[in-house]
Amino acid sequence: MLQASVTISPRGVERVFAGHPWIYRSDVSASSNIEPGSIVTVQDRRKRHLGQALYSNKSQIALRFLTREKRSVDRQFLAERIQSAADYRRQVVEDSEAFRLVASEGDLLPSLIIDRYGDYFVVQTLSQGTEKLKSSITEILQEQFSPRGIVERNDVAVRALEGLEPTKGILAGEVPEEVIVSINGLRFAFNLLEGQKTGGFLDQRENQRTAQNYAFGRALDCFTYAGGFALNICRRCDSVLAIDSSQDALGLAQRNAELNSISNIEWKEANCFDFLKAADQAGERFHTVVLDPPAFARQRSNLASALRGYKELNLRGLKILNPGGYLITCSCSYHVTEADFLEAIASAAVDAHRTVTVVERRTQGRDHPILLTVPETHYLKCLILRVL
Repeated sequence: MLQASVTISPRGVERVFAGHPWIYRSDVSASSNIEPGSIVTVQDRRKRHLGQALYSNKSQIALRFLTREKRSVDRQFLAERIQSAADYRRQVVEDSEAFRLVASEGDLLPSLIIDRYGDYFVVQTLSQGTEKLKSSITEILQEQFSPRGIVERNDVAVRALEGLEPTKGILAGEVPEEVIVSINGLRFAFNLLEGQKTGGFLDQRENQRTAQNYAFGRALDCFTYAGGFALNICRRCDSVLAIDSSQDALGLAQRNAELNSISNIEWKEANCFDFLKAADQAGERFHTVVLDPPAFARQRSNLASALRGYKELNLRGLKILNPGGYLITCSCSYHVTEADFLEAIASAAVDAHRTVTVVERRTQGRDHPILLTVPETHYLKCLILRVL
């Protein structure tokens, strides 16, 4: 069957040549009778071939480029891309059974996320195009990896922008309520159907491991969720106090501590902002403080308030650090750049009357690759700071 063609504007062509895979609806100048989710040929107004892309008739991102090449975008193409992503993970993932296998644009498979939890896989198809390819993706995963089970976690709000319903369930095999896998040599439990994101947060794995190099003494882990930072740094600390406002999250964190026979972590349910303020007023001090909050700026309109929040949070964290102590502070807000984040923390340091050095500037794990021409793929900032 002849593949449908879409014509884009000169502004859209510039975007293609700049290396960005998204073309917005305002730059699609000609398209008609195209089935939602189709793979289409993209051309300019002179009919010159620009590549092939997934088409959406609902999203403002009308086209997501798969390739600039003139080749068949078929099941073999999809299998090769997934295999290439897997080959890269074999190079960069160490001592961990849970990681991101396919990171959408970062692996040239836009709007497709595949996370691996040992013998189980979790798939998110976030556009009309990848939703249409879901059965093929499931079959390819079965052929290449022989998993025990494959889950879809398409219960995410972003699918509404594509006119897709939220859904979750088992696509293949069987999946137990609790999946236990090794990460950084530690055992973690995940509920793939009910946990956050695809079951858990995997993008901090390398930062959690690196934090062990600096953590010491009495440590505080704020927004601990499942205890990722706390369980990694406790091996180097006398004690860790881990805080979260969610009782369910703390229950999961305690389960993970039990799996590893760890006993030097105290788990506390509290609002982290309130706890930090009270700790300072009570004269409590720590040698290591970890701040890993949820995103403060999910939209650009939230940027100003987000920066105020990051300043306030880091101000309180800096105040309770002993001289020579380390602050490990993070932002997963894409709209907050690293420069913005550094500026907010510098302002906090001035107000806290602390002198701070930057020890490491880090980002998401290498299994969440950053595509150089796609700034949206760089969202996580992690700074390791030392207070003098």
